[in-house]
Amino acid sequence: MLRDLLPFAIAPNPTTLAGIGLWALALYLGLSPVSDWVMDQLARWMNFAERSLYTSTEEFERTRKGRESMNAFYASLLSIVPFLLVGWLCNWGIEASLGRSWAISVGILACFGCGVYELGRRDGRSQE
Repeated sequence: MLRDLLPFAIAPNPTTLAGIGLWALALYLGLSPVSDWVMDQLARWMNFAERSLYTSTEEFERTRKGRESMNAFYASLLSIVPFLLVGWLCNWGIEASLGRSWAISVGILACFGCGVYELGRRDGRSQE
């Protein structure tokens, strides 16, 4: 279907897509306070932007809980976008320096390392 719409062919490399996904997951796990902050800021911005759509204060307050829940859901989905971009940069750097065959291997190692770090961080925080 996409080939019918565009006059040129888009052929994404599966190895590159897998590497970007692995790096994004590793960064999302390793930088979980940053991902929480990004999610909170996106939800806050969406709530603020949606407030301007209502002229009636009563209607705004009546539907507030549902809209804030929906905005939090959308913010959680959109919060991965910056990590995908940085993951693309990390994957590109690995492919440029070590070669394409190392991109997925280093991405898997980064996922393991960041996952263990996040487990240790949460365990240390729970013991305080």
